Amino acid sequence: MLPNTGRLAGCTVFITGASRGIGKAIALKAAKDGANIVIAAKTAQPHPKLLGTIYTAAEEIGGKALPCIVDVRDEQQISAAVEKAIKKFGGIDILVNNASAISLTNTLDTPTKRLDLMMNVNTRGTYLASKACIPYLKKSKVAHILNISPPLNLNPVWFKQHCAYTIAKYGMSMYVLGMAEEFKGEIAVNALWPKTAIHTAAMDMLGGPGIESQCRKVDIIADAAYSIFQKPKSFTGNFVIDENILKEEGIENFDVYAIKPGHPLQPDFFLDEYPEAVSKKVESTGAVPEFKEEKLQLQPKPRSGAVEETFRIVKDSLSDDVVKATQAIYLFELSGEDGGTWFLDLKSKGGNVGYGEPSDQADVVMSMTTDDFVKMFSGKLKPTMAFMSGKLKIKGNMALAIKLEKLMNQMNARL
Repeated sequence: MLPNTGRLAGCTVFITGASRGIGKAIALKAAKDGANIVIAAKTAQPHPKLLGTIYTAAEEIGGKALPCIVDVRDEQQISAAVEKAIKKFGGIDILVNNASAISLTNTLDTPTKRLDLMMNVNTRGTYLASKACIPYLKKSKVAHILNISPPLNLNPVWFKQHCAYTIAKYGMSMYVLGMAEEFKGEIAVNALWPKTAIHTAAMDMLGGPGIESQCRKVDIIADAAYSIFQKPKSFTGNFVIDENILKEEGIENFDVYAIKPGHPLQPDFFLDEYPEAVSKKVESTGAVPEFKEEKLQLQPKPRSGAVEETFRIVKDSLSDDVVKATQAIYLFELSGEDGGTWFLDLKSKGGNVGYGEPSDQADVVMSMTTDDFVKMFSGKLKPTMAFMSGKLKIKGNMALAIKLEKLMNQMNARL
């Protein structure tokens, strides 16, 4: 872990989306230095699925926290929070644009309401919060804007499956390019993005039970942000990866950030970490890549009947417990030899598999080649990695689609 130095003592840090997760972790780290924290988030009442409100966060942070109800889509709420911060603390030294909305859906499966939410929270909200804070940041000796957003990777693979989300998130990153130049010498403007998946309540909802073992703690983002805050204004226009900057700080043991030390980690989006590339990179250090699970007893290359044999093995692995834990029907549209339409019913008692359409409507439709399908079920290709690299197309409930990954791990363990 990166030790605190006390250099942020007396500074005021304005953080959007700070009631939980990454935003709250950054707040706690800065508060340990003696910084004043403005918790600018919209959760004032307890959420049924997501723990934490602006008030519980303020209580955890301590006496120098100012909880403000802020929906970043509302310019008046942002302005009101900035005014409260100036009145209570006298200025703003650091702005963290952390608030974000996500929907990993393709063009036809993204409702206009969801599109508007992502654009208004990610892109527009970041702009409005920055615009409101900049006049005060200009007066600060510290003067940092930090956007929690990815490097601008124009590889089409990061657009094809979730174009709207990528554009909304890249909007935050483009502000880094523009504002770093616009306010050069006055305000440092940078982006920070994790190398691996980070365990948050939102990740639990997206990935389902068990996803945390493939994640790092929010502490790694907090430490990386803290490192950036201590740099001079000349450090600007950078797209920082958490692990990289902490290595520069001398951190060598990254197991301290892992939820389950030693367990393989899930690479994050937008970093071109394809299965083959990650495999070679990780194996070169003697580790085992997360997508390379124990193999099912299948031939390495699909032959005639390989898909049928895979489904037979899957069927033998089913149980009432698996059905109860999953509650989903998956439809597989497979191209190539031994392909066609297959289903995996994990709603009916005991579960079922078969060729053709299921008796009830599928919750998730997955399209891929038979070759990749067998690799996926034999543990050679993770569903998440297949999706990220464009080998797998998904329609329907994304959370249930991600649940399938854990199910496959359980099946592999049994076999």
